[in-house]
Amino acid sequence: MPSERDLQIAPIVPESVVHNTKALSNLQTLTASIFGAAAGILGLESYSGFLFYFIFTILTTVLFYTIRVAPTSLKAGHGLFDTSRYFRTQYEFWAGGLFTGLAGYILTWTLFYGLVRA
Repeated sequence: MPSERDLQIAPIVPESVVHNTKALSNLQTLTASIFGAAAGILGLESYSGFLFYFIFTILTTVLFYTIRVAPTSLKAGHGLFDTSRYFRTQYEFWAGGLFTGLAGYILTWTLFYGLVRA
């Protein structure tokens, strides 16, 4: 456990950053499965299915940033798209979810496509 002096020098607590990363990863995995079910039900194929995934994953990340990260980060004086207060890197926040949930998306996409089209 870091001492109070350590927290004053470096106010970012590593345990909180790990928790935030896990919470974001869980959200992205869950929404990837939901988007896969939606794409399968809609009958999307090939590039349109992958485009659907990328658009809605980016939209989910932007909504998460707008609702949870931006209000307190901007009040603390950080830049507009700076997530360093809550996450290790900006790449981890903005692009990490694109590939984390891709396998779950494809799995549910093909499952629901097969169920609806069979």
